[in-house]
Order: sequence, then structure tokens, then C-alpha cells
Amino acid sequence: MPRPALILTLLLALGACSSPAPTPLPAPPPTSTKPSTPPQEQVHISIGDSYATGFGPNGTAESFAQIVAKQSNLKLINLACNGATSADLASKPACGPDAGGRTQLDAAVDALRGGKAGLVTVVIGGNDLAPCALSQEPLECATRTVADIQTNVAGTLAELREAAPDVKIVGLTYPDVFLGAWVNPSFPNGKNLARLSVTMFQDFNTRIAAQYGRFGAKFADVTSSTGGYGALTELTQDPKYGQVPASVAKVCALTYFCDRTDVHPTPAGHQAIAEAVAAASR
Repeated sequence: MPRPALILTLLLALGACSSPAPTPLPAPPPTSTKPSTPPQEQVHISIGDSYATGFGPNGTAESFAQIVAKQSNLKLINLACNGATSADLASKPACGPDAGGRTQLDAAVDALRGGKAGLVTVVIGGNDLAPCALSQEPLECATRTVADIQTNVAGTLAELREAAPDVKIVGLTYPDVFLGAWVNPSFPNGKNLARLSVTMFQDFNTRIAAQYGRFGAKFADVTSSTGGYGALTELTQDPKYGQVPASVAKVCALTYFCDRTDVHPTPAGHQAIAEAVAAASR
């Protein structure tokens, strides 16, 4: 065989034994130009009374609920109503732009079933108890009233939990505003009322906290965080009222009760309540 033909034969033989050319990879699918769906915005559902609305002697201002929602990056659905009692949650129309004619409880349940709630706060019971401060037997009045509040709160929590078993719920109480009766001239027996209020709030908070605990909810003891329960023998010098119990001075700074007989928090009071809610929800 001539040499050129031999070389050609060898090249053909080597080509037959070599690996086949790699199969080209498929082209990647075209990138979609359709915008992605933004994540659903989480909300803070607030139900309760004027503590949640921010109402006070100077009109409506920023409430603890607004502060909590802002700090938690949640959209606030505030269904609370000024003057609401624990029975009103399930029986009277909610307030605010998201109410839609429903009760606070029904509107909250609807929002929970929408699956977008990150937090629910409940502040209720103060308007139930308020008349007991003027009763001839305030402790007896409070005992009866707290039993009714327990029943109403339990009914509310049961429905909230049924709608959203895992949602974070924080119930909260109030500053012991009646400590302010110590210096408020509207109460001739103010010091006695202040003393009685310590026992009244201890009983109220213990029993209400137990209800929240039954339903896996947290409890923010605002009474404690705003100076309540302190011994009235521990004195401090207040710039306005002179030497008074330290717990009285604190409640005078955080509410309007001492000088205006108004139970609502000052801006500093709402900030203190928001901090108590944040601590309880961790």
C-alpha cells in the first residue's frame, strides 16, 4: 500500500475509535420577564379600648399599638373603640377604617383567617372595673366584675385561637391609675383608695393573666412596668406633689390621672406600655 494511503487508513481508524463529539447542552429557558409576587404584608391586629386607640384629654394621639406596629414593621389594623368593655368585643361594632360594620372579634377573626397576622394585642377590662372605684365596697365590686371579664376574655381568646392556632397574642393590663388618688384632690379618701387599688390590681392581673395563659397567649403586666405593686412607704420627692410614694410619682408621670382625673396614658406612658408589650412578646 502506498505510504499516503496507509496514513489515511490509520487516521480513519483512529477517528473511528475516538469518543464521539459531545452533545450540545440545551439552551437555558428564556428568563421570565413577569415580575415576582411581593411577599404578603404582615399585620398587627389591635382590639380593645381607648388605650389602644390613643385617646386622651387632648384628643387622639399615638397609642402603644401604633408604636408596637411601627417598631415591628407590621401594618396596624386597629379595631379598638373608646369606652369598650370586655362584653363589647363580641357584641358592638368595631371602630376604625377596617371595621366594616363587624364586631371587634369578628373583624379580628376575619383578618386572622386571611393568614397575614404577625401579632394580636388585646387590652380590655378597664372600663368594666372603672365604676368599682366609686363603689361603697370597691373590692367586692372588683371581685364580681373580674369574674365577668374572665368569662368574656376567655370567649374572645377561644375564637382567636380557633382562627389562628399559632398566631402570637399578647394581652395586657393597665397602670394602676388609682394610685394617683393619693394626690388628686377630687378624692377625699384618696389615700385609702390608692391602698385598696394595689390589692385590686394584683387580683385582677393574676386572674386575667391566667386566662391568657390558658390559650397560649403572653401577658404584659403593665401595672408592674409602670410602678404598681410598690410599697407605699417607699417615698420620693416629686417636683409637683412633694414627698409621695414612688409608685404614685411614677403613675403621675405616665398617666393624666393625678392632675386631670383622666385614666389615659401620657406619651411617655404609651411608650412604656409598648416596651412592656415588646418584652412580653419575645
